[in-house]
Amino acid sequence: MNVLRQSLVDYLAVRRALGYRLVRAEKLLKQFLAFVEDRGEQHLTVETAIAWATAPAGSGPSWMSIRLSCVRQFAIHLRGTDPATQVPPADILPDRPHRATPYLFSTDEIAALMTATATLRGSHRTATYRTLIGLLATTGLRIGEAIGLDRDDFDAMNGVLRIRNGKFGKSRELPLHSSTVAAIDHYLRRVDRPRLPSNGSALFLSPAGTRLLYVNAQNTFQRLVRHCGIMPRSAACRPRPHDLRHSFAVNTILDAYRNGNDPGTRLAILSTYLGHINPAQTYWYLSASPELLKLAGITEARR
Repeated sequence: MNVLRQSLVDYLAVRRALGYRLVRAEKLLKQFLAFVEDRGEQHLTVETAIAWATAPAGSGPSWMSIRLSCVRQFAIHLRGTDPATQVPPADILPDRPHRATPYLFSTDEIAALMTATATLRGSHRTATYRTLIGLLATTGLRIGEAIGLDRDDFDAMNGVLRIRNGKFGKSRELPLHSSTVAAIDHYLRRVDRPRLPSNGSALFLSPAGTRLLYVNAQNTFQRLVRHCGIMPRSAACRPRPHDLRHSFAVNTILDAYRNGNDPGTRLAILSTYLGHINPAQTYWYLSASPELLKLAGITEARR
């Protein structure tokens, strides 16, 4: 292993110890180092970084910015041990990230998505996606957290779901509504659940008995969205599985306002439940709801 490759291993280890996963960054940086090696270079240069980040021709500005940003972070780390390393300036290929506008699902739309799972091939696949969508809608889980669940993470006796190694390495336990506990328990006891050697420990299984793949879950969800006729509200507001998380967050705070509870206290609890590092992240989830903003304004005006 050459010096640059070993430095990448060290860099990833340090960042992951801080809680970052860096799955995409690792893939991109390995591609970048292969590019550097093909050019016969021993040190990172701004010229080579830009040449790699802007390839292939026709790439969008966001993608080029992401690629160069990965190199920049690595170069900052590398410069501590290799003074010959050149760090690309932050003003080269800048692009402000454009965060998608949350699509807030109505109760009827969520029910329609769950009903639409009947159009999927195979009774087990239908049950898997019906249960998965229901779980996302009632807990606000990230879809990656949901498909990463093992059977042992579900405690039916105490009505608790354990999330291991969530975003930034955080783990948490979620109390579940009795109806959610019953739905998951029923799913796990189905006679059509695959019993293959590859079954492993996953809670949600594909028809082949393997853990669900993120890309397949995303594609199936979009198929159900199209079947239900759920349309984007704008180019930046398209229904995604992650928007079930936004919808859960908004409905949780709306419920506090409607029932006369303290929304501030509910927000602090919600932030912990969602696995956010601080409540500021949760505030952003709530900003897309006109009804919620209106209620917040009315409450503030009455004080």
